[in-house]
Amino acid sequence: FLDKTLLTQLLTLISLTVALDNGLLKIPPMGWMAWERFRCDVDCQDDPENCISEGLFRDMADRLAEDGWRELGYEYIIIDDCWMSRLRDEQEKLQPEPSRFPGGIAKLARYIHDRGLKLGIYADMGTHTCMGFPGTTLDKIEIDAQTFASWGVDYLKFDGCYSNPVEQMQGYPLMSKALNATGRPIVYSCSWPAYLGGLPPNVNYSLLGDICHLWRNYYDIQDSWDSVQGIIEWFSDNQDDLQPAAGPGRWNDPDMLIIGNFGLSVDQARSQMALWAIMAAPLIMSNDLRNLANSARAILQNKMIIAINQDPMGIQGRRLLQEKSQIEVYWRPLSHSASALVFLSRRTDMPYLYHTSLAKLNYDAGSYEAYEVFTSSTVTGLNATTVFTVSINPSGVVMWYLIPQQKPRQSDTLYDQHKKASQFMFHKAKPGHSTL
Repeated sequence: FLDKTLLTQLLTLISLTVALDNGLLKIPPMGWMAWERFRCDVDCQDDPENCISEGLFRDMADRLAEDGWRELGYEYIIIDDCWMSRLRDEQEKLQPEPSRFPGGIAKLARYIHDRGLKLGIYADMGTHTCMGFPGTTLDKIEIDAQTFASWGVDYLKFDGCYSNPVEQMQGYPLMSKALNATGRPIVYSCSWPAYLGGLPPNVNYSLLGDICHLWRNYYDIQDSWDSVQGIIEWFSDNQDDLQPAAGPGRWNDPDMLIIGNFGLSVDQARSQMALWAIMAAPLIMSNDLRNLANSARAILQNKMIIAINQDPMGIQGRRLLQEKSQIEVYWRPLSHSASALVFLSRRTDMPYLYHTSLAKLNYDAGSYEAYEVFTSSTVTGLNATTVFTVSINPSGVVMWYLIPQQKPRQSDTLYDQHKKASQFMFHKAKPGHSTL
C-alpha cells in the first residue's frame, strides 16, 4: 500500500498535469496489437513472416484495410515490445532496430495512415522494457513523447517493468503531460494499475482517469481459456471498484482478444468476445489476420457485439448472478433503454438448460424483445415475469440484446423497432460516426 506521503506527492503531480481530456476514446478503442500472438520474435532471418518488423505491421494494416475490419471500427495497429534498437541514437532518442524497420517508424506511420488507420507504439516507464530494450526513465519522458509525436504515432502503450512505485508515481503523470505538450492527439494507455495490484487504495481510479485514456488492471492474457476465465473472475470479483471508473475517455483494459489463435474453442472465443463487450473493454485483437479461421472472423466481426461494446453511454457492465449450477449472468445498460445480457457457463460437462425470468434479473415490469447475438434469432412478446429457458454450451455463452417493447405505430412493427435500434448502435460503432 502506498503511504500518505506518496499519495500526497501523487496528488501534487496530478495537479501539475494537464488533464488528458482531449476528446479521444469516447468509445473503447478497437484494433490489433502484436504481443500475445507474436511476442518478441526478432528472428527475421529464419522467420521473416512472423518476426517483429515493419513487414508484419504492413501486412496487418493491409488486412484491416482490405478485409472489412476498418469499416467495423478496428482502426489501431499497435506495435508492442521489441521494436527498438538496443541503443538510443546520438541525440538520446529511441530508434527502431534498423535491420527490422529499415524504413523507420515515421514511414510505417504514413503507410498505416494512408490506409485510413492509426499507429500505436510501445514504451516502458523504467530502465528497460520488459524484454530488455531501452526504457523511458524520468529524464527521457519528454524527448520520447516528442519523438513519438514527430513520427506520427497515434497511441502509446506505456508499460512499467524495471521501475518502482515512486518512479511510476512520477513517470505516468509526467508522460501524460509530455504527450499533451506535443500538440498531437495521442491515446495514452497506462499499465500503472497492474503494477500496483489493480485495486484501491493503491490505485485511485478517479485520478487515473485524468491521466490516462485506458489502463491495464491485471496480468497479461495468455492463449488459454484458463487465462480468460481468470481475467473475467478478477474483474467481476472487483467490479464495485472497477466498474465506476470506466466511461467515455477512460476505460478498464482486461487485455487483448486472443480469438483466432490456438487456445480457445469456438464457444470459448464467443465467451471472450461477449464478456469484453459487456465490460466496455478495448477490442484489441492479437492474432494472425492473414490466416484467420472463418469462425473466428465471424465472432470478431459480429456487428451487434461491436455495437454493444461501442455503446456511446460507455457504462461498463456487471456480473449479476453466480449460480450453484456454475451459470453466471452479466448485464450492461445501453442507450435508448436497451440492455445486453450474457449467460455464461463455467461448466465442462454438457449444455445446461438455465431457467430464469427478466424480473429475477431486476428488469422492470413490461414486455421486451430479445435478439440473440450469435444466432440472430428474435424473441418477441417476452414479459418480465415470463420464465424462459436458455441452453448454454460448456464454457460458452448465450448473449441477448434487449429492448423494451413500446406500442408501435401502425406502420412500425416490432421488427422495425429492433432494426432501427440495431442500426443506430452499429452506426455509432463505425469510424467517422464515432466521437473519436
